[in-house]
Amino acid sequence: MIERLRDLVGMSGHVLDWFSSYLTGRSFTVSINNFQSDSADLLCGVPQGSVLGPVLFLLYVLPLGHIIQHYSDVSYHLFADDIQIYCSFNSSEPHKLSSLINCLSELKQWLNDNSLQLNSSKTETLIIAPDSAIPGIKHHLGDLSSSVKTKLRNLGVNFDQDMSLEFYSKHLVKNCFFHLRNISKLRSMVSTNELEMIVHAFVSSRLDYCNSLFTCLNKKELARLQFVQNSAARLLTRTNRRTHITPILKSLHWLPVLYRLHFKILVLTFRALHGQAPACIASLIQPYSSTRSLRS
Repeated sequence: MIERLRDLVGMSGHVLDWFSSYLTGRSFTVSINNFQSDSADLLCGVPQGSVLGPVLFLLYVLPLGHIIQHYSDVSYHLFADDIQIYCSFNSSEPHKLSSLINCLSELKQWLNDNSLQLNSSKTETLIIAPDSAIPGIKHHLGDLSSSVKTKLRNLGVNFDQDMSLEFYSKHLVKNCFFHLRNISKLRSMVSTNELEMIVHAFVSSRLDYCNSLFTCLNKKELARLQFVQNSAARLLTRTNRRTHITPILKSLHWLPVLYRLHFKILVLTFRALHGQAPACIASLIQPYSSTRSLRS
């Protein structure tokens, strides 16, 4: 690990000495009831629950990114101990999947050589393509074909092979109404301000989480999400279903669901244009420059 910090990360001097003192010269014992084992030197690993533990693990698996970068057809995301690799191609380019397979094989080999293991039981594959093309793509995946799912969970959002997010929106609506029913039982026990905090904590936060993805939802699914917000507003203001909802939302200063997701996208765009967003988001925006002069 010390050599990796020096060679890959470029640490030296007092910083490297500080990490070296943290990782070397440690020992441990096992204590059960009144019995304690002899002390033994700790030759690998970091203290569990330590602040530097996650950072050191990320530095340890840093070569994984260098391996994937060797394959031009493969992109990746690293989330702590979770690796996502993906490959996009046209219908006439299924051969690009060979790069994905070779990349995965090299990753497995590196993990085995460095005392780590790729958990095959947690390996999931999602094919985003028309239904008619999925069997052919599965044929090119080889051993990965057994891990193909119709939908998978990614950072709390369920993606399906149609990228419609209908399953996720239905699950979100069901979850929100479950919490609204529970919150309604507290309405007589708490003040209005406290009730609003509870609604935001259990309902609004779920509607706002990754809501920029809802741009692909159809009007029917957006109406379901709006119905959740309307129900939360009526619960908070103690109004019935026949009362027009627009004045209620306006009095609460709540933007409707559609405008909330537009607001989220505009905020992300503004930050990306002004250097306040991560580089991975800023790189997706290319300012448009017209080839001819416009009156505007």
